[in-house]
Amino acid sequence: MNLGETDSLDHALIQALMIDGRASFSHLAEVLEVSDQTVVRRYRRMRTTGLIRVVALPLGRRVGLFESWLRVQCAPDAALAVAGALARRPDIAWVKLGSGGTEIHCMTKARTRRERDGLLLDKLPSTRRVTGVTAHTLLRTFMGGPEAWLGMAALREDQIEAMVRPTAAAVPGQPPELYALDEAELAMLAVLGQDGRAGYPELARACGLSESTARRRLDRMRDLGAVYFDVETVPSMFGYETEATLMITVPPARLAEVGAALGRHPEVPFAAAVTGAANLLAVVVCRDTDSLYTYLTERIGAVDGVQQVEVIPTLRHIKRAGMLVEDGRLVDPPTAP
Repeated sequence: MNLGETDSLDHALIQALMIDGRASFSHLAEVLEVSDQTVVRRYRRMRTTGLIRVVALPLGRRVGLFESWLRVQCAPDAALAVAGALARRPDIAWVKLGSGGTEIHCMTKARTRRERDGLLLDKLPSTRRVTGVTAHTLLRTFMGGPEAWLGMAALREDQIEAMVRPTAAAVPGQPPELYALDEAELAMLAVLGQDGRAGYPELARACGLSESTARRRLDRMRDLGAVYFDVETVPSMFGYETEATLMITVPPARLAEVGAALGRHPEVPFAAAVTGAANLLAVVVCRDTDSLYTYLTERIGAVDGVQQVEVIPTLRHIKRAGMLVEDGRLVDPPTAP
């Protein structure tokens, strides 16, 4: 990490944006106790240099997406090309190489069962040099999505509370119904998926609605939990040099308890219950390999109910959410023809 690139104020700004990605610069400045100009300058520098990107993403379980974690095995000379092809698909996110460069991990976000099945049953099996595909359906997320990562611990408790955006309270005991995104909302999300802080004039032009209507639509999607804002980063640029995927086997009766415990670990930006023999998936981000060892032996080892852990080191990130990763920086994907 180049220590001159970011400092504690940058980290505090990132954490604040993780809590509310569309908070105004004036509100961010008030919470961080600096001037508006300082916040604008810091944000624009980190965004234009590819260190961070605020993006809006649909919450899969609320909008009916078919989400699976894929493990794609390839011949050693083909993995990078296959990973690149997957990264260019809009229904694929978080593409990375692991296991000696012969295994690709990624997340599917298909809008229909047919789209998902077409990828799993037709496209990938017929891809030259792909030797195997394993799909783990996401059942329940314990950390990730709307939950802000605990690892960027740069804000005080009072600052965290000040950043939390008030939303309409859910009705106790009533699970939310599926939210059907319409064409205007999909058009807005296409813009917000590249720049979560895009202005309302741009959103209005994209969806063909007035600015006030676009604002109301976005507020409604957020209030109903159909959309959340995330801050994509490249962890290595902030001193987190070691990342791994953990495939954990837990007795079904302990799955919720163990998943919730992992979700409270600051080393874990993502944890979910999944289908398969290993029924808990966790992504772990650590300072170095020694820190990963300590996490495995002292943190995972202390969680009652963990039976078996497969540790898959991440060799390279190809895509994070909607952003490609090139030379350790976030860049826009190529524009579709």
